[in-house]
Amino acid sequence: MVFKRLLGSLGVGGPTVDTVLDPGAPRPGTALTGQVHLKGGETDFDIEHITLELVARVEAEHEEGESEGVVVFERFTVGGGFRLGAGELQSVPFTVALPWETPVTELHGQGLGIVLGVRTELAVAGARDKGDLDRLSVGPLPVQEAILEAFGGLGFGFRSADLEYGRIGGTGQQLPFYQEIELTPGAQYAHQVTEIEVTFLAGPGGMEVVLEADKRGGLFSSGHDAVNRFTVSHDGVEHQDWNAIVDEWMRRLVEHRASYGSHAGHHGHDGHHHDGHRSGPGMGTVVAAGAAGLAVGVVGGMVAAEVVDEVGDFFEGDEEEAEDEG
Repeated sequence: MVFKRLLGSLGVGGPTVDTVLDPGAPRPGTALTGQVHLKGGETDFDIEHITLELVARVEAEHEEGESEGVVVFERFTVGGGFRLGAGELQSVPFTVALPWETPVTELHGQGLGIVLGVRTELAVAGARDKGDLDRLSVGPLPVQEAILEAFGGLGFGFRSADLEYGRIGGTGQQLPFYQEIELTPGAQYAHQVTEIEVTFLAGPGGMEVVLEADKRGGLFSSGHDAVNRFTVSHDGVEHQDWNAIVDEWMRRLVEHRASYGSHAGHHGHDGHHHDGHRSGPGMGTVVAAGAAGLAVGVVGGMVAAEVVDEVGDFFEGDEEEAEDEG
């Protein structure tokens, strides 16, 4: 790869940085490895620290519509405290652990439309610059893959996936956003639901699976969703009859909806309350404030608005065909 010249605060003549991730798609909770390649500038520079940021393109829903921004969801300092001579080449290897809730970006090598990146921050002589941004691909955990394949075996189809800013109440969620994988229902459920949304909240001891079913119009035309949560283990995945397990989940989900009717709508998403149109008075105040912050890039884990543009520009080349189709 060509070295990417640091722009802005480090100026012309400063060091350049290029982070190269090792090939493959690591799974959530496993090691992300690679090397940060540095090339010295016109004079010697003291490298104060090298920091990697994991970033994600995230959507937020609110009463005024939708906002999109970039969330930094993890930071790792992987080096620093040394002098980089003029023109000198140095490589800093790193091994860091991906958060267990890191979104899945691909299944069997096929992209899901989720945008993650690794940004490299270099601090030199009191100045900081984030001059390198690399695409991050993440594969599913065995239990996640097994569950998605079971949905496929039951006739469900993939529709889309996105990252939603907010928290799901009553769960052990750690990150400020969660992934939703939207599926079209199999034939046996098509007359009862129009869409299933699957969210995985993994941790070292197991994984929560949150399912939502959009209601069809008719008797329960208030449009609220039914939701169920299930807990699974990382162990013994290959010994489970996942088709039967997922089918039972779906039966419980449909029964939950039928039993509670319009009262099944409040499912505890702090900052993301679904109704049939993804809007309305049920929207939590957390989301309203968070979404406004997404738009201007000043809330908590958000970064400056221009970074949103940079992430989009960075991935535009890789996703040119997808963008053209969209």
